[in-house]
Amino acid sequence: MSLFSVMDISGTALSAQSVRLNTIASNLANAEVVASTAEGAYRARHPVFASMLNSAMSRSGSSGVRVDRIVESKVEPVKEYSPAHPMANEEGYIYLSNVNTVDEMANMISASRSYQSSVEAMKTTKQLIMRTLNLGK
Repeated sequence: MSLFSVMDISGTALSAQSVRLNTIASNLANAEVVASTAEGAYRARHPVFASMLNSAMSRSGSSGVRVDRIVESKVEPVKEYSPAHPMANEEGYIYLSNVNTVDEMANMISASRSYQSSVEAMKTTKQLIMRTLNLGK
């Protein structure tokens, strides 16, 4: 593996963690959304990562990580009795999103640290490439 491959792999990690952070931001923005039906309630979304492995025999493709898909949480929205709420259904219930803000904040910290680690890997690789180029001087 060349040092330039490290840059490619770190780049895919940065891209994937960026999608993860944007998804978390969307979840947090919709944490307090109310709906009149369970189907209309916002459900938390989470990216699913997949590894990309470059075969030694193949010259196409790249190694790293990619976002395979974004899935919705299967957790049911919270049903709350609130007949005075303008979004209440005929029975007086509203449905709150299933976003757990504590979990989302923990995921945000994890994604941020992963992003930061990939940036540090790129910085270290850059330094190694520069030192290698300076060996000939």
